[in-house]
Amino acid sequence: MDCTVRWHDGMSFVAETGSGHLVTMDGAPEAGGRNLAPRPMELLLAGAGGCTAFDVVLILKRGRHAVSGCEVKLQADRAEVDPKVFTRINMHFVVTGKGLKPEAVERAVNLSAEKYCSASIMLGKTAEITHSVEVVEG
Repeated sequence: MDCTVRWHDGMSFVAETGSGHLVTMDGAPEAGGRNLAPRPMELLLAGAGGCTAFDVVLILKRGRHAVSGCEVKLQADRAEVDPKVFTRINMHFVVTGKGLKPEAVERAVNLSAEKYCSASIMLGKTAEITHSVEVVEG
């Protein structure tokens, strides 16, 4: 996997991923940014959310569960001093489907957390990660 990050101007940067996609990042105004794009750490948190949501949907689909929606709401705390790593992350899953059994959704979340989601497993080296699950009929 590879990625190239180029300084654009001010404190904004553009990343070009190995798959050819562009992602813009910007700093907070107090750090010289213009608040035109997500912060790099926000993208790191979003990446973990995307990684685990991908796993949960894939696991449920492979188990032939009628999943129709998956949302992960992430809330993170960071260290007060540099490096300001994530110290706590809560992932709240809202999974929608017809006749979904809560235990099947919880199993998918646990498999992602313990085995498949490399992003959250990596972040778990510095942060306490907790999960909660809400199943919605639909």
